[in-house]
Amino acid sequence: MSAGLNYESAESAWEDATHAAALLAVDPPGVGGVCVRSLPGPVRDRWVQIVRELLPEGTPWRRIPINISDSRLLGGLELSATLRAGRPVVERGVLAEVDGGIAVLAMAERIALATAGKIGAVLDNGEVRVERDGLADRMPTSFGVIALDEGVEDDERPVGPLRDRIGCHLELSGIPVHVAGGCEYTAPEIAAARERLPQVTCSDELVEALCAGGLALGIGSLRAPLQALRAARAAAALHGRTEVAQEDVALATRLILVPRATQMPQQPQGEEQEQQEQQEQQEEPEQQEEPEQQESEQQESEEQDEDSSSEPEQPEDDEEQEAPSEMPGEMVLEAAQAVLPDDLLQQMKIHEQVQRQSSQAPGHAGALQKGGLRGRPAGVRPGTPGGGERLNVVETLRAAAPWQPLRRGEGDSRRVIVRPEDFRITRFKQRSPTATIFAVDASGSSAMNRLAEAKGAVELLLSECYVRRDEVAMVAFRGKRGEVLLPPTRSLTRAKKGLAGLPGGGGTPLAAGIDTARHLTDEVRRKGSTPVLIVLTDGRANVTRDGSGGREQAHGEAIEAARAVRAMGIRALVVDTSPRPRPTGRELAEAMGADYLPLPRADASSISSAVQAATGTG
Repeated sequence: MSAGLNYESAESAWEDATHAAALLAVDPPGVGGVCVRSLPGPVRDRWVQIVRELLPEGTPWRRIPINISDSRLLGGLELSATLRAGRPVVERGVLAEVDGGIAVLAMAERIALATAGKIGAVLDNGEVRVERDGLADRMPTSFGVIALDEGVEDDERPVGPLRDRIGCHLELSGIPVHVAGGCEYTAPEIAAARERLPQVTCSDELVEALCAGGLALGIGSLRAPLQALRAARAAAALHGRTEVAQEDVALATRLILVPRATQMPQQPQGEEQEQQEQQEQQEEPEQQEEPEQQESEQQESEEQDEDSSSEPEQPEDDEEQEAPSEMPGEMVLEAAQAVLPDDLLQQMKIHEQVQRQSSQAPGHAGALQKGGLRGRPAGVRPGTPGGGERLNVVETLRAAAPWQPLRRGEGDSRRVIVRPEDFRITRFKQRSPTATIFAVDASGSSAMNRLAEAKGAVELLLSECYVRRDEVAMVAFRGKRGEVLLPPTRSLTRAKKGLAGLPGGGGTPLAAGIDTARHLTDEVRRKGSTPVLIVLTDGRANVTRDGSGGREQAHGEAIEAARAVRAMGIRALVVDTSPRPRPTGRELAEAMGADYLPLPRADASSISSAVQAATGTG
């Protein structure tokens, strides 16, 4: 059980989960779907089993893997039938086959953005449009989605196009196994609710209350109130009603609106309490008036009561008529406040910060590269196999199939006629490994300290890069030149041997050191890795490229070398190790297009942490 979730809250969470399963079974397209955030286990399996048991017999149920192809997802040319018939035959995809049922997305937090967008377009349009392989067809479909979210970190969530179209969002991670029992609803009740659903209506007051509740919770999308309305209608049909009641709206608010809340709703009772306090303060001096004034006021009030007794009490009737229209809105907010966490605002800030950091980071395993040799399949392209590129036989036959009737008309008796323009080559995509290159200033009297810090940082990074198969290299510059002390390696033993006993001292040939590091990053990039350059220096150059002295010229050459790094588009970080950071270090970082980090008293641990935070490899 997760922290902060007691037995009673776990029971209520499971009860809401079973309600969501029942509403999904009653109206899968209306509710939109359910996103279940939980690792694989008996609790999640039990919930999925409940949904399957509640659905009517014969309801379509399809699983969609994260690596599904477009032809299997949307449909296209059915190759075997086309070759047998001699004419194009359309293949129904998974989204067309699941019409009226449930589509289960495995590992929804890792689904590709393009796949999520295609599923979202089908959910919006209510049809699958096939326009590929020389075909043009439309197949109507409507279904619900169960997104199995196995993410552990806060930034591991289903992508936006899919998350916005799913109605319910459940958290089952903190529910123990013994709490995950059965469901109070049965399959016959679901079938009866489905028949009753078209007759269920909802008053305008409750519809306005749902819209006002979504606005008060900071929900910017109109899909949420619409899905909440459909869920409230399904709840009313499930309980045998043809009119949506307030308890149905409260359930829809708890399941649909609350998980999407971005702000705490304002309490409408606060203004009333302030008005009551002001009235009490005004009544206290009035009670201290003289008896004669009180008697005259009583006589005037009696005369007013007699005059008003002959007229109908319109103000009171108006208040009684307005009260029911105000109650649903207050009820929606009360239902939301009852289940909203107290630290919602803090959780939202942390989540936004994590998303911002994850969007800026280059990734744990380098940049995404496309090619034709290795990696995960990423579609096909026209081309001729060779040089290690592979021919995709199925897609080649698929491209040739629509032209068979025309080609057979030319007198060719072959069963399948394939021409070079039909050849299709498989494309692959993969995450390239990251190579972190340290360029260390080894000059001056404190060179040994900086070298020791750099050695420790390299060893710490290597121990964590081993799992990701990343590499670490090191360049040192002192005297009149820069040299590669440690070529890119994954071996911690080799790194220790290469870094042991390095000399230090002399001038600061900063331009030569940056040039050496830039050449090394170019070699790393040519090998298919993603280089990250870390420069540890105080920024005070005093040796030019030709080995002569002169601070002004040496500084100008260092800025010129830094701009060359920026022109290559290399991700870089400048760590200012001077006891008192000066503008020269920041100027160097700006010229390099790098992040600037002043660490006057840096140790190996702080340098390693700073590098991981700046490069997104933590």
